[in-house]
Amino acid sequence: MEAINLSRKFSLFQDYWSPKIVGELNDAYVKLVKVKGEFVWHHHEAEDELFLVVKGRLRIRLRDRDLHLNTGELAIISRGVEHQPVAEDEAHILLLEPKSTLNTGNVTNERTVAKLERI
Repeated sequence: MEAINLSRKFSLFQDYWSPKIVGELNDAYVKLVKVKGEFVWHHHEAEDELFLVVKGRLRIRLRDRDLHLNTGELAIISRGVEHQPVAEDEAHILLLEPKSTLNTGNVTNERTVAKLERI
């Protein structure tokens, strides 16, 4: 067991939309990701996702409305709900997701990260 300094961990990478594993909790990964711009519309058949904004602002587009998250706020996206994360400026996000969760869910494209890096 050790303390995880989120600022230090975020300083270890610069790439966007590529989650990094910083810990495990039961059958879930704790991931950090830097985001900027638009991600792909997608959903997860079997997994819920928790998005916690550590720094910046994140908009999560849903088909019927948008969720606007500021630093220190979180949202849980239920399995099966189509969504598109968007950040106008760089944002730092902590994700809590089952280990089976693929970042692009039901979509496979150039942003799909099948093998996650641990930092």
